Amino acid sequence: MSLVSFSLILSGVLLNAVAQLLLKAGTNQLGQFAFTWENLWPIALKICTQWPILAGLFCYAVSVVVWILALSRVPVSQAYPLLSIGYVVNALAAWALLGETLTGSRISGIAVILVGVYLIVRS
Repeated sequence: MSLVSFSLILSGVLLNAVAQLLLKAGTNQLGQFAFTWENLWPIALKICTQWPILAGLFCYAVSVVVWILALSRVPVSQAYPLLSIGYVVNALAAWALLGETLTGSRISGIAVILVGVYLIVRS
């Protein structure tokens, strides 16, 4: 895999991870809610006025464009498993930025993912 291809995949994965973190930050600001017919429009309006949610959706849109560029260069069977890097990035960022728990089993899972990514990139 070329450096350009790997960079495109990694950029797409990181944009996706940033999108997830922004959506979580936006929902933290909103608080817990339930969609019902009665509150559909008020909740939709609240969602549409949260800048982290809008920024997260924008990151998703850009990540799709980057992913398409990556898939034009790399077989999907090689590119798709690299999306698992997003689990690693999100777990570490959620721990560092959002105060979420990073348990021993999660760290073990991250290690397994990293070994798998290494094997895929190396092939």
